[in-house]
Amino acid sequence: MHLRRWALPVLAAFALVSSVALARPGASAPSAAAAHDAHAQPAPAAALALPAAQDPAKPVKAVRFTGIPTANTADLEAKYKPLAKYLTDKLGVPFEYVPSADYNASVDGFVNGDLQLAWFGGLTGLRARQRVEGAQVIVCGKIDREFKTYFVANKASGLAKSDEFPMALKGKKFTFGSDSSTSGRLMPEFFIRKHTKLSPKEFFGVENNFSGGHDKTAKLVEAGTFDAGAMDFKQYEKMVAEFKKEPKSEKGIDPDKVQVIWVTPTYVDYHFTAHPKLDAAFGAGFTKKLQQALIELKDEALLKALDRPEGLVEATNADFDVLKGVAKEIGLVR
Repeated sequence: MHLRRWALPVLAAFALVSSVALARPGASAPSAAAAHDAHAQPAPAAALALPAAQDPAKPVKAVRFTGIPTANTADLEAKYKPLAKYLTDKLGVPFEYVPSADYNASVDGFVNGDLQLAWFGGLTGLRARQRVEGAQVIVCGKIDREFKTYFVANKASGLAKSDEFPMALKGKKFTFGSDSSTSGRLMPEFFIRKHTKLSPKEFFGVENNFSGGHDKTAKLVEAGTFDAGAMDFKQYEKMVAEFKKEPKSEKGIDPDKVQVIWVTPTYVDYHFTAHPKLDAAFGAGFTKKLQQALIELKDEALLKALDRPEGLVEATNADFDVLKGVAKEIGLVR
């Protein structure tokens, strides 16, 4: 089955996009969440800037890759350094993991050619490929065909779990994740607009708050700084599992304090995008070999570290066309 067919269920989920009047969001004022986050994300306008200049003459001696910072630095290094070793051994070319300070930094590094491979979310990948002609989506996780967002709430807020969109969120203190996140901003905003017929600013009564990351969203909701927030469902489940294993761990959250109140319909999300520099540096067909090496990754420990125990599968740019339409409607990509 060609993978483009798995975009079809998503089309149904977003059939009403064109019928919803979506105003382009304005620039966000500094938020309370950002005050708790020394690495709060820059405004979306930064990601819509003109492409950065690339230096095609700069030699590529190793494949430098990154992943958008969805969690803390230590967790990301534990995730990607073993992958670098696997790919180095598999392809006979050095791979080097390079951490990114924030979502926009990962896009900028890819655009200027300093990074030749990136694990992007749906939105950051769209932005990067718009600015780098020839960039290709090569794989995604099996779970990324049907990703979802959890709307979570502090138990003390009185918000209850519902199968329908929780209209009781109106006027509550709410935080998104990064302003460039698919599961922490783009899709939550889309569903808020779809179900309430209001912008987030109108619905919550304040400018958008951004925590800067999924783990930060969970912690701010747990602390009661915000009544509720939107986050990557896998990050929530990982943090709950950490709490159950070690209740005092800073990496965990108590599910009795931070409860899931609504689960969104599914959409496509995380994936690896390859830079066109790869074939130029390492020979025609190298990108295809890289794609195959990722698909053939079967090491259970490594896949678990990547938070994709189900494995990786082939994906293409076209698989993100529906998501691109949603991002355009909201005004987060051109």
